[in-house]
Amino acid sequence: MRFTKMHGAGNDYVYVDCFRQPMPRDPACLSRAISDRHCGVGADGLILICPSDKADARMRMFNADGSEAEMCGNGIRCVAKFVHDHGLVRKPVLTVETGRGVLTLELEVSGGTVRQVRVDMGEPILQADRIPTTLTGDPPLNAPLSVGDKTLHVTCVSMGNPHCITFVEEITEALVLVIGPQVEKHSAFPRRVNAEFVRVNRPDDVTVRVWERGSGETLACGTGACAVAVAGVLTGRTQRRIVAHLPGGDLQLHWSEGDNHVYMTGPAVEVFNGDWPS
Repeated sequence: MRFTKMHGAGNDYVYVDCFRQPMPRDPACLSRAISDRHCGVGADGLILICPSDKADARMRMFNADGSEAEMCGNGIRCVAKFVHDHGLVRKPVLTVETGRGVLTLELEVSGGTVRQVRVDMGEPILQADRIPTTLTGDPPLNAPLSVGDKTLHVTCVSMGNPHCITFVEEITEALVLVIGPQVEKHSAFPRRVNAEFVRVNRPDDVTVRVWERGSGETLACGTGACAVAVAGVLTGRTQRRIVAHLPGGDLQLHWSEGDNHVYMTGPAVEVFNGDWPS
């Protein structure tokens, strides 16, 4: 099986071109094996690039633990780069079918290859039962969440996948690596959740670390950054245009008042290609 390793702001995945080769028989099992950073290629998960009857391509995304997720903001930018650079579809605006519907992506091309992508991530989902969470509010804003002996005040948003955002004065290892996994599996989130810890530097500038559902801490989370942009506005902490600094790089976010859509702009990088024994 031919594969391509790519990353968006350090959020790395193994990509398989299912236009030109068969769909893997067991994607969940393959994701667990190929994502292993000691015995596999090493990645935050597996992304299949498939034909679609309603868009230029379809993305299926599997976390490192084999669970299938609805969306991946950094991953979809790399899908667009692959589709363009590998000649599947060559046009400046692409559509990609995902678990949260068809999304539109604008490509920034330099020297014949995609360097950066702007993604229309659609409208945020704010109804608690659709996020989903049992916390009260549509959406829950600064809601108390008991985690061990701590009480966090969290804001919940879905960008097609669920996010739990905690604004803090300082982002610590204990918050991300100890509290993060507990938030992910908290009973308030029936489908588990991605946990974001955020420091607001200025109304237009934030620092974020993310414990991702099914993958652990990642260097960046595109949907998480979008959820942070929405949560910042809803709680009065940030403006509608922000830069989010993540360990793997920066993402530009804009929650538009005009159409209520969240727009994310960031890099897409191809690292290497290889063959995986089938």
